[in-house]
Amino acid sequence: MKKTENIMGTRPILPLLISMAVPPMISMLIQSMYNIVDSIFVAQIGENALTAVSLAYPLQNLVLAVAVGLGVGINSCIAISIGAKDQEKINKVATHGIFLTAVHAICFIFIGLFLTKPFIGIFTNNEEIFRLGTTYSYIVICFSFGSLFHIAIEKMFQATGNMIVPMILQGIGAIINIILDPIMIFGMFGFPKMGVAGAAIATIIGQIVACMLAVILFIKKSGGIHIKLKGFKFEKDVIKKIYSIAVPSGIMMSLPSILIGVLNGILVSISQIGVAILGLYFKLQTFVYMPANGVIQGMRPIISYNYGAKNHKRLLETLKVSLFIVGLIMTIGMSIFLFFPNQILMMFSASDQMMDIGVTSLRIISVGFIISSIGIVFSGMFEALGRGIESLTISLIRQLIIIPPLSFILVKIIGINGVWISFPIAEIIAATASFIIFKRMLKEIYISSN
Repeated sequence: MKKTENIMGTRPILPLLISMAVPPMISMLIQSMYNIVDSIFVAQIGENALTAVSLAYPLQNLVLAVAVGLGVGINSCIAISIGAKDQEKINKVATHGIFLTAVHAICFIFIGLFLTKPFIGIFTNNEEIFRLGTTYSYIVICFSFGSLFHIAIEKMFQATGNMIVPMILQGIGAIINIILDPIMIFGMFGFPKMGVAGAAIATIIGQIVACMLAVILFIKKSGGIHIKLKGFKFEKDVIKKIYSIAVPSGIMMSLPSILIGVLNGILVSISQIGVAILGLYFKLQTFVYMPANGVIQGMRPIISYNYGAKNHKRLLETLKVSLFIVGLIMTIGMSIFLFFPNQILMMFSASDQMMDIGVTSLRIISVGFIISSIGIVFSGMFEALGRGIESLTISLIRQLIIIPPLSFILVKIIGINGVWISFPIAEIIAATASFIIFKRMLKEIYISSN
């Protein structure tokens, strides 16, 4: 850990950030790939199957939101404690994180059992879509413990500056899923043909294997973090600190689920295909936002450490470099969506009607990618500083405060394209708010340090 501390406090920012961001960027790209591969195989079953999986996405993303939210809370608290050289606090946060993850895993069993049918039933009257959607959701939600524990441990590794192990964990889970998808969906090598259920089973197997590997690697080399289960008791102050970051972060991660749910309600009255396209977009955009999130994952521990060490110059330099790299990623993503939407949609066996609507939607939404760089980076910085509310505010503007009401209004004026146009407008407003909040926060940091 001492070596990690020296690196985060002394190594030049650009090579340091790249070394810490590239592994999670690679793992996120792999993660994005298996999300897309999942949909490519499911699309071969039929359009109803693709729509069913799209309707299940909000519940699936809720699991990820809770896992990453708690993980970010653990990550930030540990990294700040490393900067402050408080070993006792490091161990307490890690131990609490494991127990809180177990509580979350139990909660999702009940959510999967009792909320799946009511949720899917809100968005479709089609019996086949309802059946496929509930089948997929039951499996990925009730057996989500693998994802929850894997991500919690992954964030602990990242807090110490170890980005290689999380990359390995993500990669193995994703590769297993990709391999098992066609085998279990279509019935190969002696396996029965399970369709949508097979896609869900392949997903949870990949997650559970990654979880088991995460536990083994953490036991062997935890980077100076020690989880002490014997005699453990929950401490109010530790829980409060973790959740002060985890809850806003988790809400931010769950915003796509809420947003998709609301927009599906708007789209379902216009076009069932629009629902499928929206689901596809949110999986496709992970190819752009996941690598950007990898940069944020590399950025967070650097900012947290230097904030704990009161090195504000390195903190601001990290912010500037992160903005540049994320902006570059978003520019590339926008270019792909603008110039190759037909080729992208052809991968999903898109019908002529889906192609007509989908090409326009991808081009319109992608315009906001570059602008979103500002909101993404500043949100990550606010989280790293333990300012979850500020981070949540930006994400709410980006995904919930502007898009649903604006979509509702514009769809009545210009039709389905009104939904897509609301995305870049929300990014412009969020970017403006980010600068305002950042300037106020910067004054507070310098005042408190003097």
